[in-house]
Amino acid sequence: MRTPVALLLELGVILAALSVLGALARRLTLSPIPLYLLAGLAVGKGGIAPVPAAGEFVETGAAIGVILLLLVLGLEFSLPEFAVVMRRHVPSAVVDLVLNAAPGAVAGWLLGFDGIGILALAGATYISSSGIVARLLSDLHRLGNRETPAILSVLVLEDCAMALYLPVLAVLASGGAWWQAILGVLIAVTAVLAAFTLSYRWGHHLGRLVAHPDAEQLLLRVLGLTLIVAALAEFVHASAAVGAFLVGLSLTGETATRTRAVLSPLRDLFAAVFFLAIGVSIDPAELLPVLPTALALAAVTLVTKVLTGRYAASRDKVGRHGQWRAGTALIARGEFSLVIVGLVGTVHDTLGPLVTAYVFLLAIAGPLLTRMTGTGLHRSTPMGQGKNRPTSQ
Repeated sequence: MRTPVALLLELGVILAALSVLGALARRLTLSPIPLYLLAGLAVGKGGIAPVPAAGEFVETGAAIGVILLLLVLGLEFSLPEFAVVMRRHVPSAVVDLVLNAAPGAVAGWLLGFDGIGILALAGATYISSSGIVARLLSDLHRLGNRETPAILSVLVLEDCAMALYLPVLAVLASGGAWWQAILGVLIAVTAVLAAFTLSYRWGHHLGRLVAHPDAEQLLLRVLGLTLIVAALAEFVHASAAVGAFLVGLSLTGETATRTRAVLSPLRDLFAAVFFLAIGVSIDPAELLPVLPTALALAAVTLVTKVLTGRYAASRDKVGRHGQWRAGTALIARGEFSLVIVGLVGTVHDTLGPLVTAYVFLLAIAGPLLTRMTGTGLHRSTPMGQGKNRPTSQ
């Protein structure tokens, strides 16, 4: 089989450039995410150095990147304790929905969108980027912080809400009947509840199933299982990220520790591709006309996400500094907001460019503001000790 020379060359240049940018970010003690996003903008549609041959790889790698980010994040925590925290944060999910969907809905109404456009923009402003937040928590060494369980609970509850929202939006955007939307919601709810129940009651058997002394076997088993679960989640319009996160939560003890060790380099590679892909999907020429509106919407929802994170962290009795860290960590929007644009398609000429500009602004502002809130660790909650990790001070 002959591999195209252009594909090899473009991938080589991309990975080398990401390496340089990552090293620069580390030298400046910054998260590399904003630099990866800007690199994607440079090599994407309308950029200064397009990479058409590598486009399909970047798109596929981005999907794998999100899955690996959430899988490794789930390995840091134990399922029973996380379930308790999740129940405590149902009010946080309500606050999150009201504060962050409302600005999008109001903006859609002011811009003259119809009901579908308003619903789409409300969803785009509501959902944070699980992939970006997961990478930030790792880069800034905050996995042991007291506010981290609250952050993760908000993210998982948002992804579960997407399991209800996306089928409805997809049916309405395609002109389908109301009963099709209801059927899609019922299937998604059933699938999510079944996944949580299976993981909670029988997840401890999963470690014995995938455990193996050989690192290669462990990698193949865990990654294969995770991709299957993620595919099933996507098939029922739930989130692949939630499926991967549940697999990570279900693995405990030595299996979780060894899985983190073998998967971390792979996660970092595909995570970089994921952030690059967000920039690649953006045409700079489309951003300029909608930039003022996107800036205003980003400014409002930046504040509302910070308020959401502070409220969620306060429910876990986290101090003021931890509340600020939780709030800024949730600012970034990303993959789901762009999925929403893809579902609605070209129904509205300005919706796609507006959401794209909005996502790009907050995907850059979020990591920068999160870094500015400091990286000091606080004592871990009991949940943070579920996978034999040392308590952070």
